[in-house]
Amino acid sequence: MRTVDLREQHTERIFGVRDVNLRYLEDRLHVSVTARGGRVSIEGEPENEEIAVRLLECFDRLLEAGVPVSREEFRTGVRVLEEDPEIDLADFFLDASIPAALKRFVVPRNMNQRRFMRAIVQQDYVFSTGPAGTGKTYLAVAMAAAHLLDNRVRRLVVTRPAVEAGERLGFLPGDLAEKINPYLRPIHDALYDILGFDKVSKLMERQMIEIAPLAFMRGRTLNDAFIILDEAQNTTREQMKMFLTRMGFHSKTVITGDITQIDLPTGRRSGLVEAIEILRGEEGIAIIEFTQRDVVRHRLVQRIVDRYERWEAQHLSGNAGHE
Repeated sequence: MRTVDLREQHTERIFGVRDVNLRYLEDRLHVSVTARGGRVSIEGEPENEEIAVRLLECFDRLLEAGVPVSREEFRTGVRVLEEDPEIDLADFFLDASIPAALKRFVVPRNMNQRRFMRAIVQQDYVFSTGPAGTGKTYLAVAMAAAHLLDNRVRRLVVTRPAVEAGERLGFLPGDLAEKINPYLRPIHDALYDILGFDKVSKLMERQMIEIAPLAFMRGRTLNDAFIILDEAQNTTREQMKMFLTRMGFHSKTVITGDITQIDLPTGRRSGLVEAIEILRGEEGIAIIEFTQRDVVRHRLVQRIVDRYERWEAQHLSGNAGHE
């Protein structure tokens, strides 16, 4: 059994409402946790006891330094220490945080998200693949917003291919702009969530934020810009090559997509898959690959993704050679 002494003024924030964080710690690590004042006793497997002790001590230090600790931060800390028990958790939360100029404090929720955010800072091109719910688009937009607000770039350009997933654009009402708007809605949602509706509206009016379908990128050179290509699994080779050559001076490009949800016509290979094969290992280009373990939406989303992957492995593997 291990014990840890916390500052009593921090216990309410660390333990959570009705000790919800301690109960999560017990369920996740299969340990028994008992708290009396600031003294916490943990009993279980030695490695899990060590994770629990390091977690509690870290959050005690973070609160003393004035860093907020919510239920999400607590659960993130558990996941991160499970992945890497030797990591400095305080450095994890503080080093990769997006600047406070954003609407709210955004931090990575696992090691791969941290690698993604660091790669964006360090590299000019970043590819990110993985299933829904891993934070690819949201974090890319958050990092882009941070660069824009810190005047590291002059504009944010977000694009995605308008590929139908079971519906055709011709059946949608309205003009071209109204037809493509549903395909760009996830980008709007992320921007509104990060910056707020009024701020986004003002930046779009000043043309500092541009959201457009991929076809509108042809022939352009984008200088001093943070460029995001979302849903890149639905690009063709020609579209991807065209997009990758749009970047000008003092710009960054982030490409995100889920290669398990390709909506291209049968026989067309994804430009994202090919680009990763062609460019892997090239200096200045980072490739971050998320898995279902990195899903950070509702806990059921991770289980749904996992169930689908197992079902597809069992039932669709025999058809792979016919695609």
